[in-house]
Amino acid sequence: MAISPPSDLVLDVVKAADPAAVQAAQQKLMTTRAAAAARGLTESGAGFSNAIDQLDTTASSAGLGNVSSDKSKIPASYRKFEAMVLQSFVGSMLPESEELYGKGNAGEIWKGMMAEQIGDSIAKAGGVGIAAQMFSQSLMRAQNDEMSNVVTDDNERKLALSMVTDFERRTFGVVATDNEGAENS
Repeated sequence: MAISPPSDLVLDVVKAADPAAVQAAQQKLMTTRAAAAARGLTESGAGFSNAIDQLDTTASSAGLGNVSSDKSKIPASYRKFEAMVLQSFVGSMLPESEELYGKGNAGEIWKGMMAEQIGDSIAKAGGVGIAAQMFSQSLMRAQNDEMSNVVTDDNERKLALSMVTDFERRTFGVVATDNEGAENS
């Protein structure tokens, strides 16, 4: 039976140590390893910002951002609203993983920030059509408001009134009389 003195020494020290201290040391090693992996991904060009850039180019090459023919006419407030809606959708689709985001409030903040960036990127690339639809409905509503405030002249008003009166007479069977008292039907 072979004995490996360095590993046995480490194992004996770990067994003798306080379990909470061992767990804290393991957590710190895992955090350091995750940070080193993230730094390596960033340096190699495979980090989060590169993934977002990749999504932008992939979506635009697939034509996903071409919902509106002229994106520049849609106001920024509509785009921001679409980004917020998309952030909510993306946030609900992201995995629940403490290994990925971290524990507690910090993990929730990181997850929220990731969802926000993805939602903003999708909205900047043209979104899914929420902003364009809301903007077109707003324009239609404004046009309808303008149409309802059109001023009619006196002749049109008299013609409309006579048509309504004629319709009422025929509907209710009212017999009209002229100025001389003769009945007309």
